[in-house]
Formats: sequence, C-alpha cells, structure tokens
Amino acid sequence: MSRDLAIDLGTANTLVYAKGKGVVLNEPTVVALDSRTREVLAIGMDAWQMIGRTPGYIVAERPLRGGAITDFEVTERMLHVLLHRVGVSRLNRPKVLICVPSAITAVERRAVKEAARRAGASASFLIEQPMAAAIGAGLSIHEPVGNMVVDIGGGTAEMAVISLGGVVAVRALRCGGFDFDAALQTYVRHEHGVAIGERTAEAVKLAIGSAFPYPGEQGAEIRGREVATGRPKTVLLSPEEVRGALEENVTSVIAAAANCLGDAPPELAQDIMFQGVHLTGGGALLRGMTQRVADATAVPVHLVDTPLECVVQGAGLCLESFDSLKRLFTTDD
Repeated sequence: MSRDLAIDLGTANTLVYAKGKGVVLNEPTVVALDSRTREVLAIGMDAWQMIGRTPGYIVAERPLRGGAITDFEVTERMLHVLLHRVGVSRLNRPKVLICVPSAITAVERRAVKEAARRAGASASFLIEQPMAAAIGAGLSIHEPVGNMVVDIGGGTAEMAVISLGGVVAVRALRCGGFDFDAALQTYVRHEHGVAIGERTAEAVKLAIGSAFPYPGEQGAEIRGREVATGRPKTVLLSPEEVRGALEENVTSVIAAAANCLGDAPPELAQDIMFQGVHLTGGGALLRGMTQRVADATAVPVHLVDTPLECVVQGAGLCLESFDSLKRLFTTDD
C-alpha cells in the first residue's frame, strides 16, 4: 500500500514526511550534473559537498531559486530520485502534498505539480508554506483568533496573519538565507579584496552572524582567493562587520513583517499582541533575529521548537487529517 508523502521543496533543503512515519528524508536541494550529457551524478548531501569544487564539465547547482523552479527538468529528476529513496516505484504511487511559497505564480504552481506527477506521484496537491508552518507550530488556525507566522527560508521570507483556516494578510519577499550569504560574499570581496565561496559564506554566517549584538562575540578567520593576485589569503572578520553586511537584507525582512502586521484588521492585531509572532525557517536561527522582529513589531516573538522542520511537519499533519484539512490546499488559479 502506498504511503502518502508531504514534501517541503525548499530552496536550501528538501524534506519528505511519510504518513504515519514522520520526517524520513532531509537533504540539501542540490543536484550535480555532467554538463556534456546532462546526466545526474549526485543529489542532496553528496552534491552539496561538490559546490565550488568541481571540474568544468560537472555543475553542482540548485534547481530552485527564490522558492521557484528555475530548471524544470533537473527538479523533476531530483524529485524522482528522492521519491525513489523513500520507496516510491511504478507499483507504488502515493499522493503527494507539496509546500510552496505564497509568492509563486499560477504557472510556477502548475510546474511544481507536474514535476511531482512525472516523478511518480499519483496525485499532487499544494499548500502554502505559511499555512503549513502555522499548523506545524501547533497554532489554533481554525479558531476566530489572529495568529502570525514569519517563515524565513533559504530563498524566500513569508509573513502571514491567519484566522479561521485562511490567510488574512500576507507579505512575501524573494529574500532569504542565500541572500544573506551572497551579501557576505559581496562585502568580503569589496572590503577585503578576497573572493570566498557560497559554502564559506554560509559557514561564517552560522559561526558569527547575527542581527543584534550578543554577549561573547568573537571574530572568525576565513580563507579565500585574493582578487588582485589570485593567491590564497586569510582574513579576520569581526561580528560587527558580518552584522553590517547582513543588515540590508535583515532590515527588509523585518520591515515586511511589520507591514504584514499593519495589514491585519485591528481585532486580529489585538490578538497577535497576546499570542505573539511565531518565527520559523532556517533564517529564524540567525542570532538576534527574534529580538529584532520583536523591536519592529512591538509584540512578543517566539522561535518555534523545530524551525527547520516546522513546515513539513505541518504538511504532514494535513496528510494525517487529509479530508478535514483539504480545503487549506491551494488551487492553480
């Protein structure tokens, strides 16, 4: 018997939830291709380790950017391999529920559904990430009470006010963790004349990145290639520099959260003052992000227990109660 699946097809990571089993797969959304034959050489963690380290004919790429499919064929192949890993075959074709950003277009929605169907799903459904995150965070979304979720992912940041099983106000930015990394790469190149890779930038962000000063701050050494000479060079980065490099992107995410709260009707805004804002997604783990959102919105902010898995767990709960929660799924139009 086929086991229905929920997939959080994220720009950074893809997570798969199997009905009755929980999260069964969590891999980076990366595919390594032979550019001459278009053959898939590796996906997930194996492909992620190849980023920035491959010969010319092997390309390690992310098939999703800004939460949308940029390479339909590669995404379909990646989904096919991932679904095969969790037991999907020609004889066993499950229903698949996919989490998508609320900002994607109708064409992009159809592309995601088609990719899942071609990869082996018998039927595919979509649910918006803020709604899935709210369910995963355990919020009472069916009550006439305002709940607000801020989901900061790898490619998108989304804020939504939810009440009575529907989205009342939503703001979405194509800005997320990868934009934080890119801003760091740009800063180091301009200020220190050193080029660093995507993985190095991410490691620095995780090690000393922050949105607000924190106790016990320490600098970090990074190694890269000096742009002028082409030689390897080591640079010492301070937490203040990293914070400054991330500031523009952090500010835009926080401003969108404040504007989303401003779009909510007064009664729901009043509820959120008591309920607070719930932060999810990998970007929510940036030190000081909770403090910054709290300062901008003047309401309490809570980081959910499992920010990285919250969206797929919410979609998984929809699978467990498929018929009663079916009306939360999105349509193509």
